[in-house]
Formats: sequence, C-alpha cells, structure tokens
Amino acid sequence: MTSPSTAPSVTALAPETLRSWFTEHQDLVVIDVRSAAEFESMHIRGSYSVPLPLLSEHTDELAARLGSRVVLVCQSGARAEQARQRLAKAGIDTAYVLTGGAPGFAAAGGDVVKGKDRWDLERQVRLVAGSLVVLGLAGGRFVSPKIRTLAGVIGTGLTFSAATNTCAMGQALSAMPWNRAAKEPTRESAILQLPLQGVEDAAA
Repeated sequence: MTSPSTAPSVTALAPETLRSWFTEHQDLVVIDVRSAAEFESMHIRGSYSVPLPLLSEHTDELAARLGSRVVLVCQSGARAEQARQRLAKAGIDTAYVLTGGAPGFAAAGGDVVKGKDRWDLERQVRLVAGSLVVLGLAGGRFVSPKIRTLAGVIGTGLTFSAATNTCAMGQALSAMPWNRAAKEPTRESAILQLPLQGVEDAAA
C-alpha cells in the first residue's frame, strides 16, 4: 500500500465491469454508503450497507477488515468519493467508486434488490434548496427585500458544499423520520458484518 499522500485520484469503475467482477473475484467487497433508507429502497445484491456517517466514525476499524478489491457505491458518486478519500487516509488506496451509483448499476442490467420506493437524498436536497431559493425571491418581491438574503444563503451553502464535497443539508435531511429505515445500521450490524478480508490477505 502507498501512503495516503500518494493515493490515486478517483478510480472510477463502470457498472458493466462490476457485474463481471461479481462472478470473477471472490475477494470483492461492495460497500453502499447511502443512508439505510436509500439502501432499503434499492441496492446492489451482495452489497453491504455502511452509511457514510458510520464509515466516517469507524474508518480505521472498517479499513482493517477490507482487502484490495473494494467498490464504493452511493447515488451518484459524491458520497462514495468522500468515503474513498477517508479510506485512503486509513491505508486503503485501491478502492473504486462505481460510476452512476446504484441506479447506474441497475440501468446496466445489474442484479439489484428493490424495496419501498423513496426519493433519494440528493433529489430531496435539490427540492429543498430550490424551494428555499424560490421562496426567498418571491418573499423579497412581495413581502420584504430582506427575505431575498435567503436565496443568497442557499447559494453560498451550495457553493461551499461543492467546494468541500460535503452537504450539511443532506446530513440534516437524512435524520428526518421519512429518511429513517426500519432498522438503522450500527457499528455491530454494519462494520462487523464485513468479512475479514484484511486479516485473510495478511495470513495468505
């Protein structure tokens, strides 16, 4: 392994390649970093649910259980890239980010498990942000010019989100009741469910 400072940039993996890897590589570990509710709605068969906040809190422990063939999945790739960067700092610099996320894999004919239909978190963020901007502009015109600052605040927040590759609004929305799964993952159910690839590779 290379040091985190020399970790490669985003290593994108096409959905078609992942489909073939499922049959070709027994050491493959696919980690879905979306919320548990998004995972319930639809996920890649055989993948593990480790939401990004949980992965961020237990990165070193998770990295110790992973081998050299890790694929990170989210909705579009943004959260999976955040996870890749965190794992790189923990010594896992060979993780792949699935292009197009879980929807892209499904569209490519990949085997997925579908459950209750929900809006994904990123779509909710776009709805809330857009609604607040419209509210700010309309309120500034018909109520008080001061309300226009709401649009500016949202714009600033979205710019900061893009620059830092984080999303405070997404984190807030993920805690809403409609975004909670029937059973939320814990360290024990998410991290400790993973096969001990890192240990097995070291012993081999």
